[in-house]
Amino acid sequence: MATNKEIVEGAYDSFAQGDVPAALAAMDENIEWTEADGFPLAGTYVGPQAVLEGVFMRLGEVGDEFAAVPDQLIAEGDTVVALGTYSWKHKSTGAPAKVKMVHVWTVTDGKLATFQQHVDTVRVRELS
Repeated sequence: MATNKEIVEGAYDSFAQGDVPAALAAMDENIEWTEADGFPLAGTYVGPQAVLEGVFMRLGEVGDEFAAVPDQLIAEGDTVVALGTYSWKHKSTGAPAKVKMVHVWTVTDGKLATFQQHVDTVRVRELS
């Protein structure tokens, strides 16, 4: 059985490869996914379908070629913390943008149960 860290790592890998169905399959049917206040997609989305429609399908609102890349994953118990960067291209100018991010995940029974985003939302808006 995969460790909690491997489950989170697998979800990032699936997303990076554009395999959205695999990323969604890693989620608990009642996942609580929270985007930070002030982020363009701010709010809490419950369930994989809500995450798909409210977050994944709307990432273009932040910028083109959006990527979330974890540089380090730290696991303790049911919690996995990802330290990394968001990168994208500005919608109108195409200029590259990059902002540090932290994601806090809870893994329950081998599924992603909660997600909490931490990011400098002012900087994201300045670069979008």
